[in-house]
Amino acid sequence: MHGGSGTQPTRPATHVMSDNQSTQTAVAVGDGAAIPHKSDAGLFTAWRIAFFGSIILCLFLAFGRPDQYMAIFLFVPEGIVITFKVTVGAILLAIVFGMIAGLGRISANRFINGAASLYVEVIRGIPLLVQLFYIYYALGRFIKIPAILSAIIAMAFCYGAYMAEIFRAGIQSIHKGQMEAALSLGMSRRQAMREVILPQAFKIVLPPIGNEFIALLKDSSLVSILAVSDLLRRGREYASETFNYFETYTVIALIYLIMTLFFSKLISIMEEKLNDGR
Repeated sequence: MHGGSGTQPTRPATHVMSDNQSTQTAVAVGDGAAIPHKSDAGLFTAWRIAFFGSIILCLFLAFGRPDQYMAIFLFVPEGIVITFKVTVGAILLAIVFGMIAGLGRISANRFINGAASLYVEVIRGIPLLVQLFYIYYALGRFIKIPAILSAIIAMAFCYGAYMAEIFRAGIQSIHKGQMEAALSLGMSRRQAMREVILPQAFKIVLPPIGNEFIALLKDSSLVSILAVSDLLRRGREYASETFNYFETYTVIALIYLIMTLFFSKLISIMEEKLNDGR
């Protein structure tokens, strides 16, 4: 995760197509989840075991030991809804920040390029947990920001810096001949970027953006420190009332695992469809 341990991990390098390559390659950026592909038999089998095994285990705990676990499953659904609200809101805003900063990173204007690069370097150098505290508590001295909005803004700012590099790499992976051809047809550079380059780049960056969505879904557990009643916060509330810490956090872990595995499979399907359409 970006900020779960309070430090920013080193992310894998972005793979960009060089000028002499004739085919486009996927942008390999992200630390979200291992994406199961049928071509990787080991990972695909592991995904099926983990996903269906988690569901079976949840059913077993809920109906096999209802006195211990059923109450937990009935208590946390509200937190799942909040978790998705924060995650979806943050990822949509992060895409906006990332696309603007990504375009700025490839801009020939020194001021725009410098501002975008500064944003990327500064935000990626500060742990997500610190950003959450800063926006909610530090800025709260000057302007009152609701907890859930603070969480969305902080996570969007953090992930937007990573999205910027995804968009930059995706745009630069499009062969420069595409831009030259568009300009030769009388398009302005802005028109060529909007109508030729970006539509192709979006197909390349969609899978890594999906991967970032999964990473953000996991990192959303950090918003519980802002009194946002997400999945983890609901679990903590239940555990503090009943002292059933082992049972509660077992259920929370299983729910997070099922959600991340589910979305990792959706991303795998999306990648296959995009590859088939090329």
